[in-house]
Amino acid sequence: MARLMSSIGAKRLTFEKWMALPETKQRYEIVDGAMLMAPAPTADHQWIMFEISVRLRSFVNERDLGVVLPAPVDLLIQREPLRTRQPDILYLSAERTGMRGRSQLRGVHFLEIPPDLVVEVLSLSNSRRDIDERLADYKRIGVLECWLVSPEAETIEVLRLSPGESSTEAIFGVDGTLISEVLSEFTLPIREIFG
Repeated sequence: MARLMSSIGAKRLTFEKWMALPETKQRYEIVDGAMLMAPAPTADHQWIMFEISVRLRSFVNERDLGVVLPAPVDLLIQREPLRTRQPDILYLSAERTGMRGRSQLRGVHFLEIPPDLVVEVLSLSNSRRDIDERLADYKRIGVLECWLVSPEAETIEVLRLSPGESSTEAIFGVDGTLISEVLSEFTLPIREIFG
């Protein structure tokens, strides 16, 4: 999750105006109607995101459990004031969402259904406030679990997001193996991600 740096334009975007925008390769999120552009992620960020994404997707596809998507995919948090997020990776379970493959994603410009799991690769520029706001948004729409990946500390923190108090389930370091409540049989040796 690269820190969002600059606001584009002074006007607040509405849902209708957002839908009319042309497709772009630039990553941005919308927070309370303001379009916030993100700088390009670092090569290290992309490496880590790819390593996790490939392992998740392989596990999910082999078991026909749903869909794994890497960024950028817009996740609608609320329509008014408009708020979107772009997690680095998201997982939509077939059980919760009915999603099983590409055919159900054709023509989808944004997601309005909560992912079961989101993964955020942190950067040094992320403030605690940035992270807390993002987690609050995910919790608000019903995301069940979030992995906060710290390239600097070489850890992955697994958070359980619940309507009440969210909690850290575990923090896995390079000698650990990540386990997940959302994907109960999935394991991820942390050393393979940061190696």
